[in-house]
Amino acid sequence: MAEVYDSNNIFARILRGEIPCKKVLETKHSLAFHDINPLAPVHVLVIPKGAYLNMDAFSAKATAEEQADFIQAIGETARLMKAEENGYRIIANNGANAHQDVPHLHIHVLGGRPLGRMLKPAGE
Repeated sequence: MAEVYDSNNIFARILRGEIPCKKVLETKHSLAFHDINPLAPVHVLVIPKGAYLNMDAFSAKATAEEQADFIQAIGETARLMKAEENGYRIIANNGANAHQDVPHLHIHVLGGRPLGRMLKPAGE
Protein backbone atom coordinates (compact mmCIF):
# COMPACT_ATOMS: atom_id res chain seq x y z
CA MET A 1 0.00 0.00 0.00
CA ALA A 2 1.37 3.42 -0.95
CA GLU A 3 1.97 5.97 1.76
CA VAL A 4 -0.43 8.90 1.99
CA TYR A 5 0.81 12.48 2.21
CA ASP A 6 0.38 13.95 5.71
CA SER A 7 -0.87 17.52 5.24
CA ASN A 8 0.09 18.34 8.85
CA ASN A 9 3.80 17.57 8.48
CA ILE A 10 6.14 20.38 9.53
CA PHE A 11 6.98 21.45 5.97
CA ALA A 12 3.31 21.64 4.97
CA ARG A 13 2.75 23.81 8.04
CA ILE A 14 5.70 26.05 7.06
CA LEU A 15 4.23 26.41 3.57
CA ARG A 16 0.87 27.45 5.08
CA GLY A 17 2.65 30.05 7.27
CA GLU A 18 1.74 28.29 10.54
CA ILE A 19 5.40 27.81 11.46
CA PRO A 20 8.04 30.45 10.68
CA CYS A 21 11.21 29.74 8.75
CA LYS A 22 14.37 31.64 7.88
CA LYS A 23 13.74 31.94 4.15
CA VAL A 24 16.58 31.88 1.62
CA LEU A 25 14.54 31.76 -1.61
CA GLU A 26 10.93 31.49 -2.68
CA THR A 27 9.75 30.81 -6.22
CA LYS A 28 6.38 29.97 -7.73
CA HIS A 29 6.77 26.26 -6.91
CA SER A 30 9.58 26.01 -4.34
CA LEU A 31 10.75 27.29 -0.96
CA ALA A 32 14.29 27.23 0.46
CA PHE A 33 15.01 27.89 4.13
CA HIS A 34 17.72 27.31 6.73
CA ASP A 35 17.64 23.99 8.58
CA ILE A 36 16.89 24.51 12.29
CA ASN A 37 19.56 21.93 13.23
CA PRO A 38 22.35 22.60 10.73
CA LEU A 39 24.96 19.92 10.12
CA ALA A 40 27.30 22.26 8.22
CA PRO A 41 27.89 26.03 7.99
CA VAL A 42 25.57 25.96 4.96
CA HIS A 43 22.54 23.76 5.54
CA VAL A 44 19.47 24.84 3.63
CA LEU A 45 16.39 22.79 2.79
CA VAL A 46 14.66 23.18 -0.57
CA ILE A 47 11.10 21.90 -0.81
CA PRO A 48 8.46 21.89 -3.52
CA LYS A 49 5.29 23.75 -2.61
CA GLY A 50 3.16 20.84 -3.84
CA ALA A 51 2.15 17.96 -1.57
CA TYR A 52 4.83 15.45 -2.61
CA LEU A 53 5.83 12.76 -0.14
CA ASN A 54 9.21 11.98 -1.72
CA MET A 55 11.23 12.03 -4.95
CA ASP A 56 9.30 9.06 -6.30
CA ALA A 57 5.98 10.91 -5.97
CA PHE A 58 7.47 14.17 -7.26
CA SER A 59 9.08 12.62 -10.33
CA ALA A 60 5.87 10.72 -11.17
CA LYS A 61 3.27 13.42 -10.45
CA ALA A 62 4.77 16.92 -10.55
CA THR A 63 4.34 18.98 -13.68
CA ALA A 64 7.33 19.76 -15.88
CA GLU A 65 7.08 23.38 -14.68
CA GLU A 66 7.21 22.30 -11.01
CA GLN A 67 10.16 19.99 -11.67
CA ALA A 68 12.14 22.64 -13.57
CA ASP A 69 11.41 25.26 -10.91
CA PHE A 70 12.56 22.90 -8.13
CA ILE A 71 15.86 22.02 -9.83
CA GLN A 72 16.51 25.69 -10.58
CA ALA A 73 15.70 26.61 -6.97
CA ILE A 74 18.28 24.11 -5.70
CA GLY A 75 20.99 25.63 -7.89
CA GLU A 76 20.00 29.20 -7.07
CA THR A 77 19.99 28.38 -3.35
CA ALA A 78 23.55 27.03 -3.57
CA ARG A 79 24.64 30.20 -5.38
CA LEU A 80 22.88 32.50 -2.90
CA MET A 81 24.64 30.70 -0.04
CA LYS A 82 28.00 30.94 -1.90
CA ALA A 83 28.24 27.15 -1.58
CA GLU A 84 29.33 26.69 -5.20
CA GLU A 85 32.64 28.43 -4.48
CA ASN A 86 34.23 25.41 -2.73
CA GLY A 87 31.67 22.73 -3.46
CA TYR A 88 28.51 21.48 -1.84
CA ARG A 89 26.45 18.35 -1.43
CA ILE A 90 22.77 17.85 -2.18
CA ILE A 91 20.96 15.03 -0.41
CA ALA A 92 17.41 13.72 -0.55
CA ASN A 93 16.46 10.97 1.89
CA ASN A 94 13.56 8.92 0.51
CA GLY A 95 11.74 6.47 2.74
CA ALA A 96 12.49 4.61 5.95
CA ASN A 97 15.79 2.99 4.94
CA ALA A 98 17.18 6.40 3.95
CA HIS A 99 16.00 7.98 7.22
CA GLN A 100 13.55 10.43 5.69
CA ASP A 101 12.43 12.29 8.81
CA VAL A 102 9.77 14.56 7.31
CA PRO A 103 7.21 13.05 4.90
CA HIS A 104 7.53 15.88 2.35
CA LEU A 105 10.18 15.88 -0.39
CA HIS A 106 13.13 18.00 0.64
CA ILE A 107 16.66 18.47 -0.62
CA HIS A 108 19.45 19.32 1.80
CA VAL A 109 22.03 21.75 0.39
CA LEU A 110 25.16 21.36 2.55
CA GLY A 111 28.49 23.16 2.31
CA GLY A 112 30.83 25.66 3.88
CA ARG A 113 33.39 23.07 5.04
CA PRO A 114 34.89 19.76 3.86
CA LEU A 115 32.08 17.22 4.20
CA GLY A 116 34.07 13.98 4.02
CA ARG A 117 32.94 10.83 2.29
CA MET A 118 29.25 10.50 1.68
CA LEU A 119 29.09 6.79 2.54
CA LYS A 120 31.54 4.12 3.53
CA PRO A 121 32.39 1.73 0.69
CA ALA A 122 30.04 -1.26 0.59
CA GLY A 123 32.61 -3.68 2.02
CA GLU A 124 33.33 -1.65 5.19
